[in-house]
Amino acid sequence: MRPLKLIFAGTPEFAAAHLRALLDSSNHTVCAVYTQPDRPSGRGKKLSASPVKQVALDSGLAIYQPHTLRDAATQRELQAHAADIMVVVAYGLLLPVAVLNAPRLGCINVHASLLPRWRGAAPIHRAIEAGDSKTGVTIMQMDEGLDTGCIVRSAECAIEPTDTTGSLLDKLAGLGVRELLAALQTFQRCDAEGCPVSVQVQDNAQATYANKINKSEARLDWQLPASVLANRVRAFNPFPVAYTEIAGTRLRVWRG
Repeated sequence: MRPLKLIFAGTPEFAAAHLRALLDSSNHTVCAVYTQPDRPSGRGKKLSASPVKQVALDSGLAIYQPHTLRDAATQRELQAHAADIMVVVAYGLLLPVAVLNAPRLGCINVHASLLPRWRGAAPIHRAIEAGDSKTGVTIMQMDEGLDTGCIVRSAECAIEPTDTTGSLLDKLAGLGVRELLAALQTFQRCDAEGCPVSVQVQDNAQATYANKINKSEARLDWQLPASVLANRVRAFNPFPVAYTEIAGTRLRVWRG
């Protein structure tokens, strides 16, 4: 089977772990990397490259950092790569139809939940906050909706009582890498055999939504039950970090 030609799109460390795995694989070739523009960070507010950009720089890959994928010039540039598949992991930009249709075999996404539960921007935070006992990763074919595409693969992961968003993120990164490589192998085989990839349509009636985390949510409300507060402390570790105020002094709470 011939190697798949891939475009990779992602931004944080969770995504970088998947890019490193693809680069270590001899079954695929990454022809281009898309990531968010450099952002000010630290006290000095110096521009800082994303973890994905750092991996791409170290590997000598072509890097693109558009502010949007909606303009025609950016879309033509992406289409010119003539990729087989675009792999998207926590990228942070919406993909318009022209981009979704650009790769020969479409775009796939690694999502850190068991879809259709926790569609959206903060699936790990919300799973812990809700007191879920399990979560996982889903590899899906991307469509125009918000995490509504057909499921190619999924795998479960228990949420332990001591798990934080940080610890669970590490577990799911490893699980996501495994499932992504297996999914790409399936695409590769089906492409060679001329058969469709078997997928599962999501049940929209079972969908829940993981809204983006607002820093204001991190303030602890002591009128809430202890179990709710403990879940929020774990969910907001390491970001945005739960806190309370005593005599005008803010105290960050790392453990429940």
